[in-house]
Amino acid sequence: MPVAKRIIPCLDVDRGRVVKGINFKNIVDAGDPVTIARRYEEEGADEITMLDITASSENREIVYKTVEKIAGEVFIPLTVGGGIRNISDIKTLLRSGADKVSINTAAVENPDFVKEAADKFGSQCIVAAVDSKKRIDENDSWEVFTYGGRRSTGKDVLAWCCELEEFGAGEILLTSMDRDGTRDGYDNELNKSISSSINIPVIASGGAGSLEHLVDGIILGGAEAVLAASVFHFSEYSIEQVKHSLSRAGIKVRLINN
Repeated sequence: MPVAKRIIPCLDVDRGRVVKGINFKNIVDAGDPVTIARRYEEEGADEITMLDITASSENREIVYKTVEKIAGEVFIPLTVGGGIRNISDIKTLLRSGADKVSINTAAVENPDFVKEAADKFGSQCIVAAVDSKKRIDENDSWEVFTYGGRRSTGKDVLAWCCELEEFGAGEILLTSMDRDGTRDGYDNELNKSISSSINIPVIASGGAGSLEHLVDGIILGGAEAVLAASVFHFSEYSIEQVKHSLSRAGIKVRLINN
């Protein structure tokens, strides 16, 4: 029996406020994270992801109080990422109410950290976030970026995702920096390249602007879950609308009235 695909609204948080930009830049305020998270749960979201988008680049701790407030209001799985550097950070986040943690920069700088975290907390708790940008001089190739998309690494995305699976990551949160905030649709060439090469779930991220884009992320990109921000934050579509659209396309989802 097919597993239901997940709809995951993303809260990009900067100092306690939800923000949204284009290509990781031109940031605008989108509201209070607790209020927004509560609305998403009521609409039937399967999970919520909160990313502290400047914690790594500013070398500071994630906003734990915000995590505690969200976890106190919603009862669906909460993934939190941004600025996670060590096992102690993961412990603090889990104690604050997170169900999963998303690791990006620290994983690239110390791959053993992913292994250690997966061994200690279980693979189901560890989400490897990969910020990807297409290489200009090569076809079908993408480069890994860190520090909130501010630093190139030279790493190949496909090779890195395969390594992350070996290290014990439970799923890959795959963001296309080229599509982020553009509302032009997911980079399904990227998504399919990764999803067809690994055996852990891929969460498609970056570029959703219509119901068709969310459907395509699963059908064309092979994603197990689709993550979006602006289409939900500004109430263009509700979670329920997205799920009915996916269901009509023959995709199994958890409907709110089930």
